[in-house]
Amino acid sequence: MEILGTTLRVCVDDLETSVVFYERLTGSPALRFERGGVSVAAIGCFLLMSGPESELEILRKVAATIAVEDVDAAHTTLTEAGAKVLAGPVPTPVGRNLIAVHPDGSVFEYVDQRR
Repeated sequence: MEILGTTLRVCVDDLETSVVFYERLTGSPALRFERGGVSVAAIGCFLLMSGPESELEILRKVAATIAVEDVDAAHTTLTEAGAKVLAGPVPTPVGRNLIAVHPDGSVFEYVDQRR
């Protein structure tokens, strides 16, 4: 499994104010979408999330989002290496993802751009 990149996950109270800052910081426009009651803005290597605390509490447990070429291949590699897949692979607005817990207890989201 080749890791293509990572995205830093940031939970924010005021998405609009944060989007302005991160767009200016990265020089990139925000790609926005909604997921499960959470408003999301992807800007450069940052994934900003804002919404109900009950949803953000869960999202804060995921350390980072890791881009891979194929989530199915990642699933195989992760489980063979001893990780536990908690959810997925499932479709998302931009591809597919899964959530896995590594043997050390770290939680990561793995995503691809396949449809």
